[in-house]
Amino acid sequence: MLKYIAKRVIYFIPTLIVISIVSFLLIELPPGDYLTSYIAALEARGEMLDESGIASLRARYGLDQPLYLRYLKWITNFVRGDMGQSFEWGLPVSELIWSRVWLTFVVSLATMVFTWIIAFPIAIYSATHQYSLGDYFFSFIGFVGLGVPNFMIALILLWLAFSYFGADLSGLFSEEYAEAPWSLAKVVDLLKHMWVPLIVLGTSGAAGLIRTTRANLLDEMRKPYVTTARAKGLKEGKLLLKYPLRVALNPFISGIGYALPALISGSTIISVVLNLPMTGPLLLRALMSQDMYMAGSFLLLLSTLTVIGTLLSDILLGVVDPRIRYEES
Repeated sequence: MLKYIAKRVIYFIPTLIVISIVSFLLIELPPGDYLTSYIAALEARGEMLDESGIASLRARYGLDQPLYLRYLKWITNFVRGDMGQSFEWGLPVSELIWSRVWLTFVVSLATMVFTWIIAFPIAIYSATHQYSLGDYFFSFIGFVGLGVPNFMIALILLWLAFSYFGADLSGLFSEEYAEAPWSLAKVVDLLKHMWVPLIVLGTSGAAGLIRTTRANLLDEMRKPYVTTARAKGLKEGKLLLKYPLRVALNPFISGIGYALPALISGSTIISVVLNLPMTGPLLLRALMSQDMYMAGSFLLLLSTLTVIGTLLSDILLGVVDPRIRYEES
């Protein structure tokens, strides 16, 4: 196991370097750059720039330099903790990202915990009461949760609340607390608004987790080692928790690699629909405007968390499932 972990840590840095290069190149692939969008916006307002003005702007934003020099400058500063300057916002990228990360983290973590609390008991019940009325009911709810897009659920909730109650469910704060300094009253207001993204974001996640855990648990409960343990007189509850459920959680544990970046990325479409001050819309806007330092830093941050999360999930799989060994890896 230690040899496996050391090997993965050694591969960590070159993997991130390759990811950063690919991310930077992908941002540069669309025609034009940030300055192209900026000039188009100025011309739409009737402000025309001559060639000298455009050249001055290119030098100001560093866009007159070759691509590889811009990349080297960005990645060198990134290693030192400087993510660069956002073209569009005119502010340090780190300041813009971290100002939204913690809210995104709170919402995403609450959604994840909500999903686990809902999904695991239902999956266990459905697996142990296969083909019962409750199993059919939860299966139906699961298929609906998987089939209906999250943004559609968000739009329906917004429409129902506004049409029948005159309430606006968008955002994470009431109007009077949106720009107010943090206080106990603002935290309470945040909790009052938290249930909407919890329901919207947790619906499909819980539905998918229910279906996966139920199927894996049913498969494990039919295996000979479960029959042998049951024949030896092991109580059903203890048997379920000690053996088949432990193995059935493998897909959940392997998904930790995607859970870490999800904690700070947020759901972009839902954040836009519900007007949530999370990081997803910030990344979308950076990609659309080709704000390369903002988008590149964000993608590299998410990639780093993905690599770390994948390593953690592999280690946990080896701990939870004794059949998995890494000595030969």
